[in-house]
Amino acid sequence: MDRSAAGRGGAWAELRDAISTRAVLVMVGVLLLQLGFALSYMGAFHAPKPHRIPIVVVAPQAVEKDLVARLNALPGDPLLVSSVPDRIQARSRLLDRRTDAALVVDAAGRTDTLLVASAGGTSAADAATKVVQAVERAQDRAIVVRDIRPPAAGDSRGLSSFYLVLSWTIGGYLAASALNMAAGSKRPTLRRILVRLAAMVPYAFVSGIGGAIIVGPVLNCLPGAFWDLVGIGTLVVFASGAVGVALQSLAGTVGLGLTILIFTILGNPSSGGVYPASLLPPFWRAIGQALPPGAGTTVVRNTVYFDGNATTGALWILGAWAFGGIVAAVLSAALRGRRHTPVAQEVDH
Repeated sequence: MDRSAAGRGGAWAELRDAISTRAVLVMVGVLLLQLGFALSYMGAFHAPKPHRIPIVVVAPQAVEKDLVARLNALPGDPLLVSSVPDRIQARSRLLDRRTDAALVVDAAGRTDTLLVASAGGTSAADAATKVVQAVERAQDRAIVVRDIRPPAAGDSRGLSSFYLVLSWTIGGYLAASALNMAAGSKRPTLRRILVRLAAMVPYAFVSGIGGAIIVGPVLNCLPGAFWDLVGIGTLVVFASGAVGVALQSLAGTVGLGLTILIFTILGNPSSGGVYPASLLPPFWRAIGQALPPGAGTTVVRNTVYFDGNATTGALWILGAWAFGGIVAAVLSAALRGRRHTPVAQEVDH
């Protein structure tokens, strides 16, 4: 036998032994996740453009309708404008999170006031300010910007809510993955699924406490609302973990990749943490608040800065993901167990 051929055969056999078909498929999956990460984040963030940023206008009746129509007719639809009767209602809309800015027109002079609440998202406040400033300059008017609810001193650019929820969601699905790996890669039984879901409860609670301590007493990023944050964190982590348990029960190792796709690749750039929905492209704008990172960021931010206003829908979203994860995990294990039971009985007989 030709030695060179034998050498080549031996090298190929050694290569196949070192890198199995399963390993190649896993590497392909990792590559797809990597490319998806790059596409999703850069697709969402590479060219933020204002689109229908909600603002309200307080203006004299003589100019109100014309001003609202003119602002709504700006090229590209950067603003979504409605009118309110007075400054008090404008402030209320801002603090209730029903608008991102309020333009108060001075009927007696040429200097108007733009009210913003940048704790709800500095990017949206900045974008609204730039658009309105350009309009005011074109009308030979000046504008004064007043921030009635800025972020805390330790919460630079108002991003702490986003990063806190990011840590909670990643921790949740990594904990679920750790439970799966610790028990082996075989599909778990119904009993094991129930144990894993039960184990996620204390883990989620401790994670909630840990996150609240870090952003509160340790770093003073999000002061106040300590126990509120503990509860929110528990829900976010459990939702992430329950979905992780479910997807790994359904799809094994592939389930971890699907969880990363949902929570990290799609969920984080669309969450509104860095750029709000009004600055994101249509796809990310549409999915952001339906995914746990977006819902979680909204709940944390509005709880800490806006007395819990506009959080009900986001809490329902988090609860739905948690409940859906439980149901999917339990049903997948139960159905798998029923399929295997007849086979086991036939072998016994």
